[in-house]
Amino acid sequence: MGGRLDKKNHVWFRLLLLVFIIGGLALLLYETDFISLFCRKQRLLHFLQSLGPWGFAGLIGVQALQVILSPIPGEVTGLLGGFLYGPFWGTILSTIGLTIGSCLAFGFARILGRPFVEKFVPEAALKRFDFLLSQKGAFLVFLLFLIPGIPKDYLCYILGLGQLSTLEFAAIGGVGRLFGTILLSFGGNFIRLEQYGRFAILLGATLVVVLAALASKDRIERLLLDWHERNRRKKAPAFARIDIP
Repeated sequence: MGGRLDKKNHVWFRLLLLVFIIGGLALLLYETDFISLFCRKQRLLHFLQSLGPWGFAGLIGVQALQVILSPIPGEVTGLLGGFLYGPFWGTILSTIGLTIGSCLAFGFARILGRPFVEKFVPEAALKRFDFLLSQKGAFLVFLLFLIPGIPKDYLCYILGLGQLSTLEFAAIGGVGRLFGTILLSFGGNFIRLEQYGRFAILLGATLVVVLAALASKDRIERLLLDWHERNRRKKAPAFARIDIP
């Protein structure tokens, strides 16, 4: 009887915590008008510049929040990192912010469970990546982070329901996002230096890669899923692989 009461109280505590977090976040966004800040590049640029020496902390915070609030476009914040701090420091600061935001989304999902995740992640995305929850599949997750067009912010929440440790996830997410972050930082730096020819070349090459990846994204996902299933069967105990008529 006591165990049931403890379990029931734990569920109620998680639900109350969920309401508190969502309510507090909604109030914060309403009072600060943060959504419009993110969606207007010029306004966001002025905000970061107004922080002066603390602009680096502002960029880290902005990058972290754009992961947690998935609909916010990360391309804008990535370009601003390179525009304000150049390709090297723009990449470093953006990576720190993205990793923090990814770990927070992962941690919220781990603590608060599926009801919380369903508030942020569309049902279609949950079904699409549900197979990731049965095993760690660290290398598979890393490959998914590399593929353009994969909703990586949603993936952070979904993986919080799986078997990856926070440390494993932080390493995979940080490295997996790195290539895209470098490209955005270089793009922002080209804009700052008014090297629009180089920016156009970078943008064109990136679009070719992204379009090619998007065209074969479903096929790649199926191949990765098949590869994941084969590995899962190999690792399963011998008696579990025996078909019983």
